[in-house]
Amino acid sequence: MRKIWMQAPHTGGVKISPAAQEAVRQRIIAHAKKHHAGKFTRIDVRFRGAMCYIDAYKEPENVPKRIPAGFGETREEFIERLRNTPTHLVRLRHFGIDRWSVAFFTYSNERYEPCCFPNGEWFGTPEQAFELGAVYL
Repeated sequence: MRKIWMQAPHTGGVKISPAAQEAVRQRIIAHAKKHHAGKFTRIDVRFRGAMCYIDAYKEPENVPKRIPAGFGETREEFIERLRNTPTHLVRLRHFGIDRWSVAFFTYSNERYEPCCFPNGEWFGTPEQAFELGAVYL
């Protein structure tokens, strides 16, 4: 019997080196600034093993003038907490410098769900992955 090897896009991956991490971080931030300026206050790109997580921080909108007493914080504390709460965008899995799979963060069940890129491919670039998560900006 002949064995066929298949690469599963949402398992495994290759640990990304510190030098490559910095290069990818700069690419993602440059892309975000170029295509989504003004929609976020900062982008956080962090790595763990073969994974890359992208979060955005935004200025709070439509904050009520008065915060209900049960919140236990002042309006200023409430705003500061919102400013420091990340909006999870996507998680990338590294298979090569321009070969990443992507999982979209779903707020309905609060976890990353594997997905393909808009072109129907399972692998793409960090910039293409960022565009998927940019719907939350």
